[in-house]
Amino acid sequence: MIAVIDYDAGNIKSVEHALEALGTEVCITRNPEQILNADGVILPGVGAFGDAMGKLENYGLVPVIKDVVSKGIPFLGICLGLQLLFDKSEETPGVEGLGILKGEIVRIPDEPGLKIPHIGWNDLSFPMGKKDTLFENLNDNPYVYFVHSYYLKAEEDIVVATTTYGSTLIHAAVQKDNVFACQFHPEKSSDVGMSILRSFISRVLDR
Repeated sequence: MIAVIDYDAGNIKSVEHALEALGTEVCITRNPEQILNADGVILPGVGAFGDAMGKLENYGLVPVIKDVVSKGIPFLGICLGLQLLFDKSEETPGVEGLGILKGEIVRIPDEPGLKIPHIGWNDLSFPMGKKDTLFENLNDNPYVYFVHSYYLKAEEDIVVATTTYGSTLIHAAVQKDNVFACQFHPEKSSDVGMSILRSFISRVLDR
């Protein structure tokens, strides 16, 4: 069973439907026991960094998420769920993130003709190759769907996918041990996204 953490994030239902379409048992929950007993855990998210951290704290989910990671349970962060894994965000100065991974979230810089938020399809590049990542079954430069105004600048050794928006290099996905996270929305990225989710499910089943 895969637990999708419910902290009033906007894209929970679309993640649930994508997983169910792949034949996976899904539990939408904020119950610590259910989350810690799950085979895999997903932290989705659409919204503001500060509000989201406040909800995670109010629901008592911050130590639960850290326990999930420390226990080696396969963990997937999506969009805001990626950003929350890091130390801080320019969106809400003074608010601490989960601090599970090292990096910061910064605003996409303004450029002439560049629309912010970044909404749409962009292709991915794989600086370390696709092997041993959730991208291993994809073709080169697959397209995925983004919706965001802030982006990740992470330590290079955890970055497994990048994209470019305007002149800005965006760290689009990271992976460290049992933690995988992506700025884009696999649940809205057609066959490519379903392949990524299928690879995550396979890691859950192989654990």
